Amino acid sequence: MTTKRRPTGYLWIAVGTGFLLAVALLVLHYRDERTPDEQLALQARPIVDRMSLALVSASEAEKSAVMAIHDEDSETFANQAREATVRVEQGHRELAELFERGGAGDEKTLLEDFSKAFVEFQRIDNHLLSLAVRNTNLKASRLAFGPAATALDEMDTALARIVMQNSLSPDRRVVRLADDARIAALRIQTLLPPHIAEESEQRMDRMEYLMAQEDRRVHESLDELAAMEKLTDDPSLAKARSSYARFSDMKTEILQLSRENTNVRSLTISLNQKRKIMVQCLDALDNLRNAIEQEETRRAAVSPQ
Repeated sequence: MTTKRRPTGYLWIAVGTGFLLAVALLVLHYRDERTPDEQLALQARPIVDRMSLALVSASEAEKSAVMAIHDEDSETFANQAREATVRVEQGHRELAELFERGGAGDEKTLLEDFSKAFVEFQRIDNHLLSLAVRNTNLKASRLAFGPAATALDEMDTALARIVMQNSLSPDRRVVRLADDARIAALRIQTLLPPHIAEESEQRMDRMEYLMAQEDRRVHESLDELAAMEKLTDDPSLAKARSSYARFSDMKTEILQLSRENTNVRSLTISLNQKRKIMVQCLDALDNLRNAIEQEETRRAAVSPQ
């Protein structure tokens, strides 16, 4: 026995299909009725939003590059900042092409305002990132608090041994010269960290002048000790002299790295020039977004219902 399908089933299918077709036609009708300017606005707003987000991402990556303590990390963050900047450039080209096909004069002018600010943004960013990845101040600090400090500790230990061996001698020159060398070397060591952190060339010059004076005292004291017959072949004095020579070589490298000042300079640029141009770029994009939205509102108000 066969069961006949009830006609009402086909009727509901037909009604449902007709309804969906009507909705689809209605959507197509309204979409097709959008003017080119309205379609341009719908395309432009997401691009502006993507550019704003990419700018913020570039800024965050740049700050991470500046603050990173290892070259590899600085390079990684710097590359992320550059990639985000490329996304801003892509959005800028897309907007320029859109506005060539349409768009109000205000929108084109505001895009030009952003273009000028963005050129300066790129110039500052390229310079800043090239400094950040070099980490010369951090390298100078690691050298000063690491191998250089070790060399001075070895010198101090050797001279302390000489002082102890001659503490009961009636000739106090040995103790005095050894202590003079130790104190002068310590003064040089205490001047290295502020030199590394210093931004002013003039103040660095002053610190280096003071270091040179103390260095001369160290050499004079060690030379006088070496001229004493009883210390001619003293192994502790030989160790003190060789340790200080190693320290002097490292001090020269530390001062060279400190003079490059890449961490201090990149941080200063990030907190001042970069921050200001970043605000200008974001403000320009906000103005452009507002202009697009206002133009949409104006067109909607004057379009026939």
